[in-house]
Amino acid sequence: MDYIERRYLDDPPTVADLREVLAQLGLEPWDITRTGEPEAKELGMAGWSRTEADREQWIETLASNPKLIQRPIVVTPDGRAVVARDEQSLKSVL
Repeated sequence: MDYIERRYLDDPPTVADLREVLAQLGLEPWDITRTGEPEAKELGMAGWSRTEADREQWIETLASNPKLIQRPIVVTPDGRAVVARDEQSLKSVL
């Protein structure tokens, strides 16, 4: 299968990119946040509210701190997406 690799630290996703991939994943920004990372702990993200009203704050923070995004995220040409943390997740979109 052909693919395009995006090095998210060199080419971080924009707020719009994150909105799109979250829609493809069917997840919320807090679902793809690495809250155990030192940066997330410094920001106190584990205690942030997880409501629709706070969604943009999460997305903007992920765009500014791409290291906090779970990875890898695989997006197929037909728009399906998955956080491919294990082989089964990856197989679900292939």
